[in-house]
Amino acid sequence: MSYQIKLYRLITRIFALFAPFYLKRRAAKGKELTGRIDERFGKTEIARPTGTLIWLHAASVGESVMLLPLIKRLLGHDPNIHILLTSGTVTSAELMARNLPERAQHQFVPIDTPRAVEAFLDHWRPDLGIFAESEIWPNLIMQAKARAIKLALINARISQKSLARWQGKSGLMGPKMGQDIFSSFELILPADETTAQGLSALLERHIAPSGNLKYAGAPLQVDIKSLAAHRAVIGDRPVWVAASTHEGEDEILIAAHKEVLKRLPQSLLILVPRHPERGAKLEKQLQASGLGFALSAYAEDIDELTNIILIAKMGVLGLAYRLANTAFIGGSLLPELSGHNPLEPARLDCSLMSGPYRDSFADIYDQLEKNSAVYTVSTAAQISATLLDLFARPSMSQQSAQAGAKIAQSQDGGLDMAFKALSALLPPPSKVINDSKIEGK
Repeated sequence: MSYQIKLYRLITRIFALFAPFYLKRRAAKGKELTGRIDERFGKTEIARPTGTLIWLHAASVGESVMLLPLIKRLLGHDPNIHILLTSGTVTSAELMARNLPERAQHQFVPIDTPRAVEAFLDHWRPDLGIFAESEIWPNLIMQAKARAIKLALINARISQKSLARWQGKSGLMGPKMGQDIFSSFELILPADETTAQGLSALLERHIAPSGNLKYAGAPLQVDIKSLAAHRAVIGDRPVWVAASTHEGEDEILIAAHKEVLKRLPQSLLILVPRHPERGAKLEKQLQASGLGFALSAYAEDIDELTNIILIAKMGVLGLAYRLANTAFIGGSLLPELSGHNPLEPARLDCSLMSGPYRDSFADIYDQLEKNSAVYTVSTAAQISATLLDLFARPSMSQQSAQAGAKIAQSQDGGLDMAFKALSALLPPPSKVINDSKIEGK
């Protein structure tokens, strides 16, 4: 064990003394759920289910949503399998509470202190641990390995900067610590070539990229009754959605919609901020804009005077994308941002718009650009002009949407590859007796 791991353990033991105050402060800011603080110390009153327990860990919303198709595939593999999903954010916990299937449950990940990790692993005793992307917690990983828990790192995405720190010779991080941590994984599936090459150099063995799981997945879910009610109210009005927007982008998008309204007074914008807690601030912006707006995802709140629907809550994009002809993917208009997943609206037949700042999804945007499946815009004037063109030429919008949908479908093989690789770490499926045959039904 490297001296860096030993030093890290010492530092986290000291941090544990202040952890209660730290978490209490986070709870006051809405970043922790007061009633579930014990989970951050590895404690819970929920009993471990009998049978095989597969533990998956994700950082936040995006990674948790990415894991849902894999969770369903794992549960379908064996009726004896149960799933524990851990994450570290309130929004991911709330979203998973609504979307996890039967035999799957969410807990907050324990803080990475020795005692909290011990309590967590003592209670849950997982048979397999699957970490997503770049969630590297040394105590959690090393203690799981010490208990002979099989570990996998899937959709691994590590930036050049982080790889340089793992490969450096100074500081807490370094090659020895990196080798200790990453060699604990029996399976590593990198999402991109950069991560694959970096981890190959660190571990001195070849690790091939397996594709990005964020590009794979089923269409976002929707409440059918709510969708029908909205369509009945909206009718044939031109609709576009601005999804996963960040502070500083909304002003540009609202200004663009004002320009669209001058030509198409019946047009409707569905505005869905990335962080729901910004809802109150956005409401004030809309009041100042002078536009008519509705504040909920309920169809009865919409009328002919509604210019914008503001939906500051999680789990509504499946509805928004189905109502819209065109989707603008936020997190892309400002230099400090790096984009969000464009394939979710592409799967639901939206033509796509995006700002120029989307480094996190550069490879997929390159494919979309090459196939004329995304319109890159930087200003309110460009956004409004593109929207008016798409609304006026539905065949052009449809061709763009079809090209995007084709690219989205081409990415779904990554899930099959990941599941096949993980299957080697799973126990054989249990044999379940069919009760109907026993009872002669």
